[in-house]
Amino acid sequence: MAREMGARGSLDHTLEIVLARTQQAFLCDAVGILLVQEGRITTAAASTPDVQRADELQMECGEGPCLEAISRRQDHIADDLGSDSRWCTWGPKAAALGWRSILSVGLLGEERPLGALNLYSRQTSFFTVDDLHLGEVFGAQAAVALAGARERETLLRAVDARHLIGQAQGILMERYGIDAAQAFTVLRRYSSHTNRKLRLVAEDVVANRQLPGTRTS
Repeated sequence: MAREMGARGSLDHTLEIVLARTQQAFLCDAVGILLVQEGRITTAAASTPDVQRADELQMECGEGPCLEAISRRQDHIADDLGSDSRWCTWGPKAAALGWRSILSVGLLGEERPLGALNLYSRQTSFFTVDDLHLGEVFGAQAAVALAGARERETLLRAVDARHLIGQAQGILMERYGIDAAQAFTVLRRYSSHTNRKLRLVAEDVVANRQLPGTRTS
């Protein structure tokens, strides 16, 4: 699993490997992965729609083992979600979806939590303390792989954005007879005035061969 996850694939591919290998190792019914992205906790991957819904309910209820694995760095096993007193609101709702027990471990980054790895079973008392220890090993490996995949995607997006902005500068230079510095200033000001990201403004310029809203002479 460690070799597969470290194969420098995309974030989506790495998430798929983590889901598949975790489910195979623990023989649980389903697996979900929450990630902290731009300050928000979202379901990055889930092996079934019911898992995604269970994760969403944690955000709606403001409680749950996965949230605590992220916010408090506290891993959890729950033997019966329908009667677990730690999550009186979320637990019964998860049980109504058919989930009876859960194992949740945090995905820890160097400076802050990346998310949580969540294993679900439709049986009560499915997970053991040994499973929790093994889950923490899986979580550590997954955190390293996911952090690397996300960093690679961020760098690739930055390179693509820089290339796109360069193209837009070239178009403005040719169309309006200005130099590169002036073209970049135009893009930046337009981005600020319209409250849109510079990359999106550049996309429009490349697609339309002019600034958005500019009339063709």
